[in-house]
Amino acid sequence: MRPIVFALSGILLLAPAIVAAQQFSSLEERMTYNEFRAAGLEKLSPEELAALNAWLRKDLPAVAAAAVSTAALPVADRRGFPVSASNQGPAGDIVSRIPGEFRGWSNKQRFTLENGQVWQVNDSAASLAGVRLQDPQVTISRGLVGGWYLAVEGYNSRAKVKRIK
Repeated sequence: MRPIVFALSGILLLAPAIVAAQQFSSLEERMTYNEFRAAGLEKLSPEELAALNAWLRKDLPAVAAAAVSTAALPVADRRGFPVSASNQGPAGDIVSRIPGEFRGWSNKQRFTLENGQVWQVNDSAASLAGVRLQDPQVTISRGLVGGWYLAVEGYNSRAKVKRIK
């Protein structure tokens, strides 16, 4: 009974290495003939090609782990800042809270949202006075012609805002 348990333990310990070895494919298998020639790899001797494939096989787990870790990085939320193709971030409205007591807004007043964004009221005509809320939910949405508007849940008033941070 012990030899069987020992053999099974050995197989289980070697399984990840066996799977990694089976998943590796050489350059010759991965590339088309034209790609292989365009990279100049046909000039390598069989020994040089074997050394290159061995190096790739050795670093494959590290490369795969790096690819997974960079894929998991969050996209920076740049909504509200001047737009370029590289900083669009997520689409849609921003829904967050203003932590603490909220007593309305006035022109040039700044709010730090629960998500860390800082917005400033940029609308001298809009005001929301006479309210007293604790941690109100707010929605900041893009206007039709551009610009961003802040609305407090439960109120039908909104103010034009610009993102500061």
